[in-house]
Amino acid sequence: MDHDENPPKGVNPNVPSIARVYDYWLGGKDNFAADREMGDRVKAAVPEMPLMAHHNRLFLRRVVRFLAGEAGIGRFLDLGAGLPTMENVHEVAQKARPEAEVVYVDNDPVALTHARALLATTGNTHVVDGDLYEPERILAEADALMGLDQPIAVMMLAMLHFMPDKDAHRIVRTVMDALPPESYLVISHIGDTPQLRKAASFYSASGTGAVLRSPERIAEFLDGLELVPPGVVPLPEWRPDESVPALDRMTGMAAICGVGRKR
Repeated sequence: MDHDENPPKGVNPNVPSIARVYDYWLGGKDNFAADREMGDRVKAAVPEMPLMAHHNRLFLRRVVRFLAGEAGIGRFLDLGAGLPTMENVHEVAQKARPEAEVVYVDNDPVALTHARALLATTGNTHVVDGDLYEPERILAEADALMGLDQPIAVMMLAMLHFMPDKDAHRIVRTVMDALPPESYLVISHIGDTPQLRKAASFYSASGTGAVLRSPERIAEFLDGLELVPPGVVPLPEWRPDESVPALDRMTGMAAICGVGRKR
């Protein structure tokens, strides 16, 4: 399908979407001219942004393998899941734990259309049309779909930097307070550098505010949780494996990640 000529119902192709810009940087095809224009403008200011997006995907794969394998987690709640790409959360988790269940949450119509199409061939995978600013409703739907009575891994990758402090902390606290002990929170977040401030200005101009935070402020989202080693670190430094080329590691240093376990 030519998405630019035939956008899904309810989608305004003239308004860029963070999920679709991210898809564009990862080499996907589910984006519009407005998304590509914004992606190119951000890339012109911060040439490393597409590679940072790639590092974020590599981190997702590593952390889900850890959670489904070593940590023994069988349920995942992916908040702000974005567009499906190769090796999604459910694909990685179910390789290690075939019975693993995943609930994807987003409110981008294109992301939802593709995620729901995924359900045609995938069991134990659910999709929720949800606004992250309404965490109580998301939790209720996730509970109905897979239950929240067992430890859950909550994924909040590249999402918190689009929320002001008050809302971001409220959402994290509401979600984690509702989950049982031994649940995990996974976050990734762009840092606060002069280069990334240029990228943030483009997002703000499009109507999507970006909040840059220092590593110390990012770590505050994990307060009260037991940090999983190596702690709050740049993306390429979280348990790197052969998928993280040594020459590319410096590019991901401006993006921070961390994993915390609820005691």
